[in-house]
Amino acid sequence: MGMLDRLGRMLRHGRGGERELRRALDPEALARLQVAVAGSEQHHSGEIRISVEAGLPLSYVWHDLTARDRAITLFGKLRVWDTEHNNGVLIYLLLAEHAIEIVADRGLVRHVSPAQWDTLVAGMRDNFRAGRFQEGLAQAVDAVDGLLRRHFPLQPGQTNPNELPDAADLR
Repeated sequence: MGMLDRLGRMLRHGRGGERELRRALDPEALARLQVAVAGSEQHHSGEIRISVEAGLPLSYVWHDLTARDRAITLFGKLRVWDTEHNNGVLIYLLLAEHAIEIVADRGLVRHVSPAQWDTLVAGMRDNFRAGRFQEGLAQAVDAVDGLLRRHFPLQPGQTNPNELPDAADLR
């Protein structure tokens, strides 16, 4: 990446911030997503986290790191990996690049093919292109919920101890 490209990318990621996040997801949309995550986790032992960023930290841009790199870092920072059954899933949206990443822990990855993840992301992309961020994220929660119900269902009388927060992480 040339210096001008890098500077242009830095500008794209450095502007907007909080205002861009609020325009994409207002408080009501965030509340609906939190309810969707909490409701989902009543049916399986997995944990779902949503993280949305307006732009990458400038150190990521300077070092030519990607949305995927950032999603993997946040997977660790948000402790999505730290679930009893290794079945946490991070749904990550980077507004500056219209990038979508799903990072799942090893317990779920062994059951879901890369093609299934690609299909899930493709469905979200259509909503995001149309500016329907809450709908795209809700669609992702529903799709991940289906995978977790299939591979990690709760048994009768069993409850999910809710190991991670249900609210979206906004950066």
